[in-house]
Amino acid sequence: MMVNSRLEQKKEEQFVVHFRVSFKHLCLLSVSCPFLSLMICLLTAYIFQYNDIHESHCQVFNIIPSISSITGISPQRYLWRISIAFHVGPRLIISAVYRAYHLSLINRFAQPETKLKAQVWLNSAFMLNAIETGALCGVTYISNRENYAWHEKLFIIFMISSLTHMFACIHGIEAVAESRNNKKAIQRDLQVKQFLLYASLIFTGGLVGFFMQHRYLCHRMAFSMFALCEYLLAIANMAFHISLILDFPTEYLLIAKKISQQPQDGLRDQKLD
Repeated sequence: MMVNSRLEQKKEEQFVVHFRVSFKHLCLLSVSCPFLSLMICLLTAYIFQYNDIHESHCQVFNIIPSISSITGISPQRYLWRISIAFHVGPRLIISAVYRAYHLSLINRFAQPETKLKAQVWLNSAFMLNAIETGALCGVTYISNRENYAWHEKLFIIFMISSLTHMFACIHGIEAVAESRNNKKAIQRDLQVKQFLLYASLIFTGGLVGFFMQHRYLCHRMAFSMFALCEYLLAIANMAFHISLILDFPTEYLLIAKKISQQPQDGLRDQKLD
């Protein structure tokens, strides 16, 4: 009787939906904001402020400005900061939903070591993504022209947390699949994520190498190659986050109120009579 009453109560519960949006579309919109604003900043700065974005301590010839250069001048900095402000909120939601979704997929009958490994990797990916997002905010709102020392440190934190987040995500997905004995189903998805991780590692190596050549040896075009690696690294990072979003094709973000339709006492009495 207790079980039946609970089932009847669940059937009577309804929700009034105040707002509903496709989670996939919201995430794609949030990722496209920094990409589009970055392209606008690059084009406008290159056309109208060419001399400002190519300044460097070496005073050597360069043709590709860095992301910090095109987003640190006015008025491009305002567009970039607004786009990141719109980007950060959904990005944190994506990370929280991604962790909760994969935690729910862990087979409860799997070995305790396998379940623990999956939980550790997924929780680590969530924390690293939070650090990455915080570092992105710091790099955005503390420009290299205002405080170069802090901007440089935050950029290093962003790169390290971004790469380790990718690594943790991949191992978390593998551990979840291992708990379900279903690695073949995620093979294609993992290959895409692994390719983006390897590409990011290559671009990071090129970025560090060319930056050292520019900073200490003042090689011609070294800064342009550094900037090129920076753009490619940013695109790989965005593509990785898009690959996470594509794991949620049918989900919706809802703002709803739960209502319970219970029969009134008077109606109950009438039915009893």
